[in-house]
Amino acid sequence: MEHGDSFLQSGVIFLLAAVLVVPLAKRLQLGAVLGYLLAGVLIGPSVLGLIGKPESVWQISELGVVLLLFIIGLELSPRRLWVMRKSVFGVGLAQVLLTALVIGGVALLGFGQPLNSAVVLGLGLALSSTAFGLQILAERKELTRPHGRLAFAILLFQDIAAIPLIAMIPLLSGAYGSGAAGNQFEQLLKVVGSIAVVVVGGRYLLRPVFRVVAKTGLQEVSTATALLVVMGTAWLMELAGVSMALGAFLAGLLLADSEYRHELEAQIEPFKGLLLGLFFISVGMTADIRLLLSAPGLVLGLTALLILLKMPLLYFVGRFSGGLDRRSALRLGIVLAAGGEFAFVVFKLAREQGLFSGQLHGLLVLAITLSMAVTPLLLLLLAKLIKPKPAPLIKPPAEYTDIDSDAPRVVIAGMGRMGQIIARVLRAQRVPFVALDTSVESIELSRSLGRMPIFYGDPLRPEILRAAQVDKAEFFIVATDNPQTNIETARLVRQLYPQLKIIARARNRQHVFHLMDLDASPVRESFHSSLEMSRQVLLGLGLSEEQAAARIRRFQRHDEEVLKQQHRVYDDEAAVIQTAREARAELENLFEADVLEDRGVVKVKN
Repeated sequence: MEHGDSFLQSGVIFLLAAVLVVPLAKRLQLGAVLGYLLAGVLIGPSVLGLIGKPESVWQISELGVVLLLFIIGLELSPRRLWVMRKSVFGVGLAQVLLTALVIGGVALLGFGQPLNSAVVLGLGLALSSTAFGLQILAERKELTRPHGRLAFAILLFQDIAAIPLIAMIPLLSGAYGSGAAGNQFEQLLKVVGSIAVVVVGGRYLLRPVFRVVAKTGLQEVSTATALLVVMGTAWLMELAGVSMALGAFLAGLLLADSEYRHELEAQIEPFKGLLLGLFFISVGMTADIRLLLSAPGLVLGLTALLILLKMPLLYFVGRFSGGLDRRSALRLGIVLAAGGEFAFVVFKLAREQGLFSGQLHGLLVLAITLSMAVTPLLLLLLAKLIKPKPAPLIKPPAEYTDIDSDAPRVVIAGMGRMGQIIARVLRAQRVPFVALDTSVESIELSRSLGRMPIFYGDPLRPEILRAAQVDKAEFFIVATDNPQTNIETARLVRQLYPQLKIIARARNRQHVFHLMDLDASPVRESFHSSLEMSRQVLLGLGLSEEQAAARIRRFQRHDEEVLKQQHRVYDDEAAVIQTAREARAELENLFEADVLEDRGVVKVKN
């Protein structure tokens, strides 16, 4: 901050920039990360100059990355890391080495950089942004997709690989003299000792501490303890000359199996989001726009070269080492093609050690920042150029498609949560039935629990209904998870088999009305469970079993009457609202009458 600027003033500037620019970027489908970067550029010294010294907030903003890696560690657990070992240490290692080799070779042979500088350039630019990549994947709900899982594994390895890279820089610069061996041994002892302290403390000390704090019941103390764990671990690792982020990741990893994992995550999440936003703002502030204006061809060329080198390599690694299809491998390449936050740390240290000139460092920072800014635009372009294909249906085995059973009394469409329960009841009662589903996984699961007449088939296809002998059934149960599919299925079955009794799953009152139009018997999926929960609450409030049951029966009868009344006017919103208001007042009067009739019963508060 400039001399004379108050902390409060700077805080207002940061928050105002975020509040104004980030929602605009989200509205333009550019993503929150690009919004934070643009906000940083605007308030930084290159444009408005509202914050004169970006480096003054750099250390605070790094805590966003630290907290991010702590939460990643919390969600990972050692067992999951072991399961992911091939992706992390196989694909991740292949990506870093291959990318570093190509970029380092270009720097050495194409730009005439010294060997030690080329090594740092190759390894530094091979790293991608964990905060940036995960944020984009989370915003697009792609973390659980194949390319999202592989991106997570690669980023995790890159974060681990950043630690030895930072340690290598003094060696590559020749900063150590004749006592280098002694210094290296001392540094190694510090690193091993700090990691040992984190491991032992996380395993044996932190759980008792959290247990004591939890017993106090004070939320603010719990929050302070969670922050103390993260910041204390990061500080300890920094003292040892190791990345703060690695320390936080180790702490999270050790607490991943703890019973306090969810509590820690809930306490840290708000601080993580805010400080991560501050990190991206500070990155945007460091971008020297004047350098872009004075040498636009050089800066844009370097940015394009970085993306054009990394993207095909990431595509190659994802396709052939990660087993992704072409579309997923391309998405992986775009998400991870930008430079990373650790590159800023590595290149800053390299400049201090004399490996980079000031101009080269400025070009690299600007190129990495621009590569981050371009990534959301590339994803938008990819989405427009390549329309997503519908997920291919897994071809079911012949035994699933050949519907061969005795004439059923009941046909069930949809073997999700409700369909499975209905099937179990019918089987226990020895009622012959046939069940249809379009998910091979659901069919396999249901059949593995016991031999059931469950077959692959779309109930919206008349030939499937004929094969299932629906004409011989007495009841048709529509129980899929999709309300629109339920309505369309009920309509088709009523059209083809008007004599059949249809019982259909409904999500809300509007779906109930549409099913009633088709002369189907709707069953609201959460209605009866909600009545049971209400009954238990009334019992807890002092009502007897008989009184609570009577209230629930009265409510159910009253609601069914209201439903019939609203069905007649459900296309008229004003009439529905008026009916609901009248019904609410009527129900309250009925309950008050019940209270007056009950002698010695605690008056129920509305």
